[in-house]
Amino acid sequence: MDDRLVSPHLTDDEQFIEGSLRPRHLEEYIGQEKIKENLNILLEAARRRNEPVDHILLYGPPGLGKTTLCNIIAAEMGVNLRTTSGPAIEHAGDLASILTSLQPGEVLFIDEIHRLARAVEERLYSAMEDFAIDVVIGKGPGARSLRLSLPRFTVVGATTRVGSLTAPLRDRFGAIYRLEYYDAEALKQILLRSASILKVPAEEDGISEIARRARGTPRIVNRLLKRVRDYAQVKANGTITKEVAQKALDALEVDELGLDQTDRNMLLTIIKKFNGGPVGLDTLAASTSEDAETIEDVYEPYLLQLGFIARTPRGRVAMRAAYEHLKIHPPETEGRSTLWTTT
Repeated sequence: MDDRLVSPHLTDDEQFIEGSLRPRHLEEYIGQEKIKENLNILLEAARRRNEPVDHILLYGPPGLGKTTLCNIIAAEMGVNLRTTSGPAIEHAGDLASILTSLQPGEVLFIDEIHRLARAVEERLYSAMEDFAIDVVIGKGPGARSLRLSLPRFTVVGATTRVGSLTAPLRDRFGAIYRLEYYDAEALKQILLRSASILKVPAEEDGISEIARRARGTPRIVNRLLKRVRDYAQVKANGTITKEVAQKALDALEVDELGLDQTDRNMLLTIIKKFNGGPVGLDTLAASTSEDAETIEDVYEPYLLQLGFIARTPRGRVAMRAAYEHLKIHPPETEGRSTLWTTT
């Protein structure tokens, strides 16, 4: 559900404002310190050799900065960025059109690269490895294959499901980086920078409160900042204090751990409808009226990080931390149906 306040996905009306908040250079990028260090070495080495940087794969939950890093890579290398996505490249001819229009050194960003069609993916192999692509001219017995040379370029792929990538495609990336959730301190630094750009007066305690509820995700923290800013302008004197932030986020039903009503409903479904689990993904999706892929890619990663649920061979299981957060008595005996009561 992209309309959720704590959804890590980018909505259409956020395109412009998020673009203004994105850092343009690696030194401005906050968090992901190990990736920054390794990426800086990779980029500097390529610049000294005066050649395009190796193909790079970025993976991790949505909203952590994969697109931002790709923009930074192109800016640091001083080249243009061409952007597309896996679902947008429907046929091998679409890929050939994109590749043959690339200029030397340019960066081709493929978002959701795990969703490339198989025929397209196979054409991408030779383009990434040999910088050449085979094009079939004509049809029937008179058809012939023509091999076109391509300028050296860089593919930056982004995915939330690295396990869905085939081994041959994964092996063609020279550098693979996993983006992790941000800690509260890094989110505070991002908030301070965003508040400065948006000219939002905020106290440190107010910033800390927003960071604490942002699910470790920069995209969410910036979205919460804008909603708390609105609340502060209408209900307070315009300054974001801790009290203002608490009242605003409570009114938006974002609790102290960043869970919203949808997260709580999913946990309650596992606990009350299925006695804490295990419950299969498809059954859980049907019970909550959510898409199974959305549950797996959007809801579960953060709940797993909190230790609220566990994935088992038999399905999803609610953990003790989830009961405690929801103020529900955990089962006294494993496998025995229990009458659930709130404390």
